[in-house]
Amino acid sequence: MIPEGVKIPEHIAIVMDGNGRWASSRGLPRTAGHKAGAETFRRIATHCSRIGLPYLTVYAFSTENWKRPEAEVRTIMELLRRYLIEAREKMVQENTALRIIGDQSRLPEPLRALIRETDELSKRTNGLRVNVCLNYGARDEITRAVRAIARDAAAGKVDAGEITADYISSRLDTAGIPDPDLIIRPGAEHRLSNYLLWQAAYAELYFSDTLWPDFDEEELDRAIVWFSTRKRRFGGV
Repeated sequence: MIPEGVKIPEHIAIVMDGNGRWASSRGLPRTAGHKAGAETFRRIATHCSRIGLPYLTVYAFSTENWKRPEAEVRTIMELLRRYLIEAREKMVQENTALRIIGDQSRLPEPLRALIRETDELSKRTNGLRVNVCLNYGARDEITRAVRAIARDAAAGKVDAGEITADYISSRLDTAGIPDPDLIIRPGAEHRLSNYLLWQAAYAELYFSDTLWPDFDEEELDRAIVWFSTRKRRFGGV
């Protein structure tokens, strides 16, 4: 439980790491870890809505994850499809919005169709905004943004001197979303792994040894309390 008076961040981002290791430690196939991790995501998203968090972003599938075994990739995509179907049915009822972030061009068309449906439903809600990073990599995101800006420049829409940090942000997948205040990485790794590199410029980084399937509401509350003790100066004194 979060003590009274502790300020909730505006935006929390999470690297959902450790599903495969969680399964392997139990003698289970890696796909079982992803299924357990999907349930953890549902619980954490529900908790975030309950405590009044405005924005939650999770790293579900990176541009590098295509290198994994085909069966594992297939399982992850099926779990995402099921989640989108479930979310589509509950979003308006629970006043929660869902946005998929990343390069959708490689995703199966049925999944992209579900994404378009959830985008439309999200316009009817104003509660927790859940962003799922799917086929996402920060370097890929920035590369695509640079290409878009180059096209703007070639079309005479912008001069070099008008390209500011805000302009670049407006061309990223996260356009319109505030940068994360707190980035949480369960799973005992201490790196960002190509996640929100531009947006993480002033984020507080919280690392946990708990594998994602075992990450619970108490762990999240602990991270939020830790965040509340940080002095965020943004380059000032």
